[in-house]
Amino acid sequence: MNENKTNINWYPGHMAKTKRLISEKYDLIDIIYEVIDARIPASSKIKDIDELIMNKPRILIMTKSDLADPQETKKWVSHYEEQGYHVLTLDLTNNALPEKLINLTHEIMSEVQTKREDKGLNKREIRALVVGIPNVGKSTLINRLAGHKAAVTGNNPGVTKQLSWLKTSSNILLLDSPGILWPKLDNEEQSLNLASMSAIPRDILPIDSVAIHILNKLNNYYPDKLKERYNIDNVNNDDLSETYDLIGKRIGAIISGGEIDYDRVSNTILEDIKSERIKGITFDRL
Repeated sequence: MNENKTNINWYPGHMAKTKRLISEKYDLIDIIYEVIDARIPASSKIKDIDELIMNKPRILIMTKSDLADPQETKKWVSHYEEQGYHVLTLDLTNNALPEKLINLTHEIMSEVQTKREDKGLNKREIRALVVGIPNVGKSTLINRLAGHKAAVTGNNPGVTKQLSWLKTSSNILLLDSPGILWPKLDNEEQSLNLASMSAIPRDILPIDSVAIHILNKLNNYYPDKLKERYNIDNVNNDDLSETYDLIGKRIGAIISGGEIDYDRVSNTILEDIKSERIKGITFDRL
């Protein structure tokens, strides 16, 4: 697959506005929570994030770790730690406070707080910017930290529309931000990975291209899941209609005359990822 084949312009106005507002609030921010999807830990990382947050302390939070391949997640954690990141994997499916994140935040900021105390000042709330691409779990993370539904959540990109400060019970003040993508999606592999995990709207890329990408990832890395879900042993890329016919019969996507509804097959494949019917998968590889 040609990695630089696509040239997709996807940059809604609120994303450009978000970057400007973050720049304006830069001096108020103590630490960055950079959120990425553990299933696509390279594709979901904002390309120009370093230009935006520069030298602020940062914790790289790999969400949806419960949906990712644990062995691959370990490799990615090591990879990013070797690059100097503080890395945490988080499963946000329960309502528990993410204590690991709270403790690490206070540990990183302890020197700053100690200096305040040495000057006779009280410790103050730590101000953390939560940033990441759409649909990586930023709002769910914020709700866990806040202990209540402070942010709107949804399994679609673009739910959060503006920057807002939110209090927590952990002496951390959160700055929620809308999902940010880079102006041009020019890497085909990454674009398809983003679409597979619903980080960009379905109409940005042809749905059949995304569905076939998912099938091929399962075929290459998780043939057991391909067999379990669709009852096929492999993907026939020389005759994809054969593969679609088999899947269509498996899921009952049959229209009048016994023909297979290919659109329904594609939609089902995407929905299987989105609704978490297929778990334990990581599409980005080192």
